Amino acid sequence: MIPNLKDNFMKKSLKERFLLFIGFLFFLIYLTFGLTIIFWEKLPLKMPYSYRLALGIVMIVYAFTRLLRFYNSNNQE
Repeated sequence: MIPNLKDNFMKKSLKERFLLFIGFLFFLIYLTFGLTIIFWEKLPLKMPYSYRLALGIVMIVYAFTRLLRFYNSNNQE
């Protein structure tokens, strides 16, 4: 499986590899942002914890939605 991923990655053009990297980078950014909102106690947002929890969950769900859409668009090519 890993050699197949490496071969598939190397077959992509430089532009496609860059977009793949950016897609994973933004997934990690949104995931980290969601987790930070939930778990950082002294976050400088004046929100009740229930709102912070809801916003963090929405950000995490959005991160996985972006990842799934990105993965599906790469499989169709």
